[in-house]
Amino acid sequence: MVEPGLIKAAQAGDGEALIALLRQIENHVYRTAYYIVNNEQDAMDAAQEALIRIYTKIGTYEEKAQFKTWVQRIVTNICIDKFRRNKPTVSIEEHEMVFQDQHTVEDEVMSSYTAQDIRKAIDKLPEHHRAVVVLRYLQDFSYNEIADSLDLPLNTVKSYLFRARQQLQTYLHDYQRGGVRG
Repeated sequence: MVEPGLIKAAQAGDGEALIALLRQIENHVYRTAYYIVNNEQDAMDAAQEALIRIYTKIGTYEEKAQFKTWVQRIVTNICIDKFRRNKPTVSIEEHEMVFQDQHTVEDEVMSSYTAQDIRKAIDKLPEHHRAVVVLRYLQDFSYNEIADSLDLPLNTVKSYLFRARQQLQTYLHDYQRGGVRG
């Protein structure tokens, strides 16, 4: 994700290195926040808060954990705190659909519905299950990285993922059987 030399320079007080570091991770931080809170404005707020926290706490980062794990823990904790403070809100936005030549309109619409169904199912999960699903399947973290990021025992991460997959399977059951969307 980020070269170790840049992290060390930022920790040593090099302001330009710190700014470069933050620029390199800002999209990753926002994407993670968005996957967890599922609201653009809340995700931008959480990402900004996470970047500020990284900016002020870079000196506390220890190389015992991977840098991306340390960053992920900060982002995830901020998002979970946001969930606790505010109940999730639904944002209704107009999305412009771009159709590519190799896909039919029907393919694009069905793909959009599939993504919406999966997103809705993930949103129904309890926050601790949602966090592990986002980190594992959307951010491609290993079980160990998730455990480090969320400060959980490895077996708890595995258990949360198992239960989350069961819940997602239940939520998506009608969709998987070709049922009608509700």
